[in-house]
Amino acid sequence: MVRIQRGKLLAFCLCVMATVFLLITLQVVVELGKFEGKKFKSSHLKDGHAQTEAEPLHLHPFINREGLALNREKALAADGFPIMLWWSPLTGETGRLGQCGADACFFTINRTYLHHHRTKAFLFYGTDFSIDSLPLPRKAHHDWALFHEESPKNNYKLFHQPVITLFNYTATFSRHSHLPLTTQYLEGTEVLTSLRYLVPLRSKNHLRKSLAPLVYVQSDCDPPSDRDSYVRELMTYIEVDSYGECLRNKPLPPQLSNPASMDADGFYRILAQYKFILAFENAVCNDYITEKLWRPLKLGVVPVYYGSPSIADWLPSNRSAILVSEFSHPRELASYIRALDQDDRRYQAYIEWKLKGEISNQRLLTALRERKWGVQDVKQDNYIDAFECMVCTKVWDNIRLREKGLPPKRWQADVTHLSCPEPTVFAFSPLVPRRRSLREMWIPSFQQSKKEARALSRCHCGAESLSEGFQFPAS
Repeated sequence: MVRIQRGKLLAFCLCVMATVFLLITLQVVVELGKFEGKKFKSSHLKDGHAQTEAEPLHLHPFINREGLALNREKALAADGFPIMLWWSPLTGETGRLGQCGADACFFTINRTYLHHHRTKAFLFYGTDFSIDSLPLPRKAHHDWALFHEESPKNNYKLFHQPVITLFNYTATFSRHSHLPLTTQYLEGTEVLTSLRYLVPLRSKNHLRKSLAPLVYVQSDCDPPSDRDSYVRELMTYIEVDSYGECLRNKPLPPQLSNPASMDADGFYRILAQYKFILAFENAVCNDYITEKLWRPLKLGVVPVYYGSPSIADWLPSNRSAILVSEFSHPRELASYIRALDQDDRRYQAYIEWKLKGEISNQRLLTALRERKWGVQDVKQDNYIDAFECMVCTKVWDNIRLREKGLPPKRWQADVTHLSCPEPTVFAFSPLVPRRRSLREMWIPSFQQSKKEARALSRCHCGAESLSEGFQFPAS
């Protein structure tokens, strides 16, 4: 009997041991499965190859999004992210997982992702955009986004309807863009109202004994706006001190002769001594406004402005700049400036807003307050980050709509997103065949770009055929 009981006890112990061994083995298998799963997650964003390097720990919170339940059978795996492919290698990043609020997208310049099933958007930099190199065929779920903050002269093709309407989203200098960059050269209201560089009018009047009333500083000569022709004509009616490469008649100190010194304190101090600055843009387009306008306003100098036809919508007050477009000829403009130069009360009216620290333009104040990016501000995203996140967010919005069984929302740019007329020359300075210069090329260049855009609309690259039969409705 005792021998039988011992046998039962031994059998029981063996069963317990076997059970414990099985449980431990099962736990090991589970843990190994989890580890392999982590490796698999990391490999999804590495050119489609199996990679064993784990993602940085600070990126893992993107995986679990509140209120977002993704099905593995749908276009995106639960551990995957939409891919935003920079077709123009602007950022130089081969791969980066970026957070945009509650969403995240994978940003890359690696073109091997062209046919990846998670590639949702192509990002283009306007200066580099070429109709000879496009990610074709364009699939219905591929969004195209344009980032173009630079001068219109860099790529005229973008300003024609067949080209600009290829894009779903835009970030341009136009107020009508999905992400307007109109104030890209203005840090904020505080630099406009600051009196840091302001030279008192009494001192400016004294300095007039050695300085001209007007100053001109340009080294990009003969641009599409034909500004040098205007200033050359203006110089025959009033004295102008010109420090740049264009029409130079006065040297800068050696330490400020480098173009990189244009934002140096010493350079600002020189300009601040003048009463008027010729603030001429290199192109004439609605809402294309650069430091040419904002710099004199910061310094307490009256800008004599030529450029954006819509400039009155962006001035800090209704009497803060002299607009060249309001004068029929440089002769009339020179006469007006001489009158202000000799009348302190009339001149003071143009800087009164600054002396009082009052910006009355609500459009400008609202644009600065509501923009989602900063200028030279490490506490804010820059406008490229904001552009990437705008596209990422809109892509995720459509993913969520599809999950609910709803049709995605489609966006499309129109001609207001980049509005520039054909370049012209001033009537008092017609083109003459005296010598070849940049000035002679802008009109033919614009006309050629128009022909290329028309050809684009007739070939198999138009908005409809680009999308394999998918037509974008206007937004």
